[in-house]
Amino acid sequence: MTRTTRRIVLAAAVLALVGAAIWYLSRTEPIAVPVAPAARGVVEETVANTRAGTVEASRRARIAPDISGQVTRLAVSEGDRVEKGAILMELWNTDRRAELELARSQRQAAEAKAQQACQEAEAAAREARRQLQLRQKDMSSEEAVDQAVTKRESARANCRAARSQVKVTASQVDAARARLERTILRAPFTGTVAEVNAELGEIVTPSPPGIPTPPAVDLIDTACPHVSAPIDEVDAPQVKVGMPARIHLDAYPEQAFPGRVMRVAPYVLEAEKQARTVEVEVAFDHPEGIEGLMPGYSADAEIILDRRDDTLHVPTEAITEGDRVLVLGDDGRLHRRPVKTGLSNWERTEITDGLDAGERVVLSPTREGVADGVPAVAEAAEDGE
Repeated sequence: MTRTTRRIVLAAAVLALVGAAIWYLSRTEPIAVPVAPAARGVVEETVANTRAGTVEASRRARIAPDISGQVTRLAVSEGDRVEKGAILMELWNTDRRAELELARSQRQAAEAKAQQACQEAEAAAREARRQLQLRQKDMSSEEAVDQAVTKRESARANCRAARSQVKVTASQVDAARARLERTILRAPFTGTVAEVNAELGEIVTPSPPGIPTPPAVDLIDTACPHVSAPIDEVDAPQVKVGMPARIHLDAYPEQAFPGRVMRVAPYVLEAEKQARTVEVEVAFDHPEGIEGLMPGYSADAEIILDRRDDTLHVPTEAITEGDRVLVLGDDGRLHRRPVKTGLSNWERTEITDGLDAGERVVLSPTREGVADGVPAVAEAAEDGE
C-alpha cells in the first residue's frame, strides 16, 4: 500500500468515526412509556352513582303520639328488637281506661235488657197465637185477641229497640278503646329501635304544623336493606329493574357485594340544575351475610348494563379520541392504530378489531413527547390479567 493509499484509508476511517460520533450525539433517545398488553377476559358496561349513596332500611317509622300527655311507661330501649304490635310507649290514660270500662259495663247492661225484651216479645207472640186459635173456636173474645196482638207488636218493637241500643253501646266501647289507643304507641312492624327521644314523667306533644321535631321512637326494619343512590339523568334510560349490580361500602373497602336494581325513580331530581339525577334503589342479594351492616352507611352502586365473558380488551385509559391506541412495536417505536371498540367501563374497553392479544398499548397516550413513530421502551413490567 502506497503512502497516498494509506492517507486515503486513514481519512476515510476518521470520517467514519466523526460520522458515528455525530450520529451518536444527535440520535433521539427512546422515551419510557407505561404499557399493558391486550388480553382476553371479562368486560362489563356499567353506570354508577354521581354522588355517594346511602344504605337504607327497607322500612323506617319515626313515630310519636298524636296527642299530648305524660309518659308513664317506656317499654323499649335503643337497640331493642320488637315485634309488630308491641307496646313502645304509653301516656297517662287512667281516665280513658275508666271510660272504656264504663262503656263496656253499659254494653253489658244493654245486652241484658235486650235479652229480657226479646224474651218478652217471644212470650207475647205465643200468647197472641193462643188467642187467635181460641177465637177460631169461639172460645175467646175479639177484644182479647186485639189486646194480645197489640202486646205482641209492642214487645217486638221493644226487642228491636233494645238490640239497637246494644249496637250503640258497642260503638261507644269501640270509641273509648280508640281514645285509649291514642295514648299507646305500638310498633307498626317488626324491627329494631334506633332511637328513643322521651323519658319517664316527661310531657310529650305532637309536632306543630310545619315544624318537624324528633320522633318519640325511631323504628327501623333491617331485614332487607338497600342502597339509594343518584345516577346521572343521561344514564337513567339504560337502567332497568332487575339488572345486576355491585355495591361498594366505605365501611368494607376490600369487598364488593352483589345486588340487583329494585326501583328506578320515575322523576328527575332538580336539586342541582347542572347535575340532574334520578334516584335508583339497589337491594343486597345476601344482606344476612354482611356482619354489622347498618342503615346510614355511605355506599356506591355500580349497575351492570351488559357483559362479555371472554373478549379482547385493553385498559380504558389507553383509548384516545377517535378510538385510537398507541402500540409499542417490536421495532422499538410507537405506532398509532385505529381500533373498533365494544363494551366499556372506567377500567376496561372491549376491542373488537384492530389489535391482537399480547400487543402492548401505551397507557399514557396524551403525555408530552408520546407520538406516532417515536422510539420508546416499556417503563415497567406489563400488567398481567
